[in-house]
Amino acid sequence: MANSTLSYFVLSSYLHVQTLRYLYFMLTAMLYILIIVANVLLVVVICVNRSLHEPMYLFLVSLFVNELYGSTGLFPFLLVQILSDIHTVSAPFCFLQSFCVFTYANVEFSNLAVMSYDRYLAICYPLQEQYHTRMTSNKAVILIIVIWLYSFVKFLITLSLNMRLTLCGNVINSVYCHNYLVVKLACSDIMFNNIYGLFGAVLTVLVPLLPVLFSYMRILKVCFSGSKQTRQKAVSTCTPHLASLLNFSFGCCFEILQSRFDVTRVPSVFRIILSLYFLLIQPLLNPLMYGLQMTKIRNACKLVLRYKIFACRRDTM
Repeated sequence: MANSTLSYFVLSSYLHVQTLRYLYFMLTAMLYILIIVANVLLVVVICVNRSLHEPMYLFLVSLFVNELYGSTGLFPFLLVQILSDIHTVSAPFCFLQSFCVFTYANVEFSNLAVMSYDRYLAICYPLQEQYHTRMTSNKAVILIIVIWLYSFVKFLITLSLNMRLTLCGNVINSVYCHNYLVVKLACSDIMFNNIYGLFGAVLTVLVPLLPVLFSYMRILKVCFSGSKQTRQKAVSTCTPHLASLLNFSFGCCFEILQSRFDVTRVPSVFRIILSLYFLLIQPLLNPLMYGLQMTKIRNACKLVLRYKIFACRRDTM
């Protein structure tokens, strides 16, 4: 029966494993705590250390804040659903979660694209004067604001279009609220939604992809024509970014494949992992990659931890 004012949705992809639900709950909670601690630690380290107040680290702060934002949009809800016997969600919260998840994805890809351009400037214009005339802290802040506003406005339009649809069902074949799967429930005309969705998908992929391709083509050109020292700098500078970019891209591809194609032959647990990969692994990978790979951040973390240990010892004396 068609209904444009559904009060709730049913999430049909949860596994009914009574004996293992507490194990899944503990594993998910531990992963969420680890993500929160790692990302908050690096945000605090960069903010309190003045030597890290540079464009590259400002982009990293934006990236880590986005990991916290995306994880918070998923994990608390996921923990409640794991312990619940009835996997339902109210319509307003469903649209809110869909907004959080997809703005997270858009901000992530756009942020990584801008970071690739920043890495191109750092490698191709290695002198401090050259680099800082092309990428200042003010420019970095403006780019970050544009990334977040662009992502929020773009998906607010998508959300407003979806909320006007007349729906013929309320069962979503997922473990979280998914914009595309909600549109599939519509029995009203979705032509305008599809047109805007296609336009939005092109913007989401093509706009960030262009600076990524441009930046790495120029970086490769400099590496092939440059010295051994230049190549070593390029490898050490670009390795975390490339790993993060490729991991996130693969995660988004997994999510798109399982939501748009028939993957019923794939085991249920594997389907769930594929759909959540970009929200589970990416927020954990980024702080580990950048925290371990980048010397300045690693040293700053050591100083912060040593200070906390010293303060604790002094308080106990």
